[in-house]
Amino acid sequence: MSLGDEHEASGGYGGTGHTRTRLPDSDPYGGARRGRSSSRSLVTVVGVVVLLIAAIAFANRGGDDSESPDTAGSGPEAAPTAASGERPVQAAAGRIPSGFAQSEQGAQSAAANYSVALVSADILKPARRTEIVRQLFVADKQAELEAKFNQSYSKEFLGSIGLDANGNARAGNTYVSRTTPMGTKVTSYSDTAATVEVWCTGVYGTAGEKSTNPVTSDWFTLTLQLRWADGDWKVESFAQKDGPAPVPGDNQASGADEMSKAVEEYGGFTYAR
Repeated sequence: MSLGDEHEASGGYGGTGHTRTRLPDSDPYGGARRGRSSSRSLVTVVGVVVLLIAAIAFANRGGDDSESPDTAGSGPEAAPTAASGERPVQAAAGRIPSGFAQSEQGAQSAAANYSVALVSADILKPARRTEIVRQLFVADKQAELEAKFNQSYSKEFLGSIGLDANGNARAGNTYVSRTTPMGTKVTSYSDTAATVEVWCTGVYGTAGEKSTNPVTSDWFTLTLQLRWADGDWKVESFAQKDGPAPVPGDNQASGADEMSKAVEEYGGFTYAR
């Protein structure tokens, strides 16, 4: 099921049959006066009438499609992740989307896509990192944040997770860091600033026969402070915290070759509202 898909649940009592009860032919206002019915016949007729009245009342309650003043226009609200119907982003293949709408939906779309970029394997590569920072962050924060990234992703750190100084895995290994947003929440919004929380899951680690950093999964929430600048949403600051995380399933772990092929063969998504 694609995102933003909406389903309508129809009300009423579809398929309910209404049995039509035929009363004995009679003309109480003409013809010969009929004799008094037996008590059994009277009970039967009364019972049939009661059932008929109940059936009519039941049908009127479930089958009336007219709207009362209290219920008119009170249908189910759109889901928080329903599509806005606008063309929200522009992105070349393999690049981070841009051109988000100046709206709450646009801010959520920007935050989701930026979360994918910020927790990706590319952010560990110095050359690609500079490009990411310049696209995602407001101009007056770029130098400061790039310096912090460079300090955090030092040569020593990269070596500890099996990567060289350029952020590449050793021959025969594949480094994995892929994030999937599970949902977004706007906690504050104006036309020029927004705070968006992005609940994410992801996989990270090194796939390889001799890897000491196997690929594992993670759950976390990113909070992005966004600012409208240069005709797009840009990141001013961000923070990360663990969870919410579900109870781990009992899936059997895949081998290194299968995990490497999955990363190479399955592309990521562009997230839009």
